[in-house]
Amino acid sequence: MSSDSSVSKSVYTIGGLVVNVYEEPVVRSSSLDPVVLFFLHGRLGSANELEQAVKPVLQGIGAKRDANSALRPLIVVTFDQRNHGTRLVDPKANEAWSRENGDNHNERHAIDMYSIQTGTAGDVSFLIDFLPAYIFPHGERTVMAWAVAGISLGGHATWIALKNDKRLSTGIPIIGCPDYLALMRNRAVLTSTPFEPPQVPATLLRLIQSQDPASTAYTASSPAENPYYGKKILVLSGQEDKLVPWTASNKFVGALVVGESGKKEVFLQPGAGHECTKEMLGKMVEFLAAEVLAQGSKL
Repeated sequence: MSSDSSVSKSVYTIGGLVVNVYEEPVVRSSSLDPVVLFFLHGRLGSANELEQAVKPVLQGIGAKRDANSALRPLIVVTFDQRNHGTRLVDPKANEAWSRENGDNHNERHAIDMYSIQTGTAGDVSFLIDFLPAYIFPHGERTVMAWAVAGISLGGHATWIALKNDKRLSTGIPIIGCPDYLALMRNRAVLTSTPFEPPQVPATLLRLIQSQDPASTAYTASSPAENPYYGKKILVLSGQEDKLVPWTASNKFVGALVVGESGKKEVFLQPGAGHECTKEMLGKMVEFLAAEVLAQGSKL
């Protein structure tokens, strides 16, 4: 275990996954059970690179706790998405449609990216099953609630994980998109890529249409129909984002129903492009403190 004045880090190997667990100092001493937040990195990134965002979030929560000692402790968990970092197998499979870049053009971009983000959502659920046994082997604490956040590709995966797993009560997609077809059709136009086989096989199209967040009953006012109903969601995006434009998410986010027991907030940052800004991380800290870690919040 390594540590600094405000954050401790432990590394576990869980089912072959290298998993980083960052804890506030109060996790082991508080009488309150912790909340666990999965934080997912972006395409071409890694869990190690994400540490530069993890620590400010935990430090921000620590500052909030100085003013409100009743906040639940926070644990942040990171791991490499498939074909990234310690799991890298084929670098080209992480590239996009980019014909002008020659060898970096990835004809299977639509297939590769969807397989990674859906796989990552599955990894989150897998870790929810096993993580408590690793970090609290003597039953020292019970995880109070599970949350997920992610940047770019990790933001896409956040929407999917939140849809798939009822145990996840909170989601914070950062410069991500819940409508894969809208996103990829826009990308196909920008790169002059035909939106048809072999770039978009019929089998992939059917899979997306049956499983994507945009294919759910996200406007329904019933938890039996709407997988997002009753959940707390903070959407963070850049107004000038060209890679994951707000226009691809706007319809879904605007119509999304979370009900009275849920919470939906949107921060569209003026002047920001495809980037996770310090302002976005600040909004994330505020949301976590007020809606997730506060003892009076419903999870």
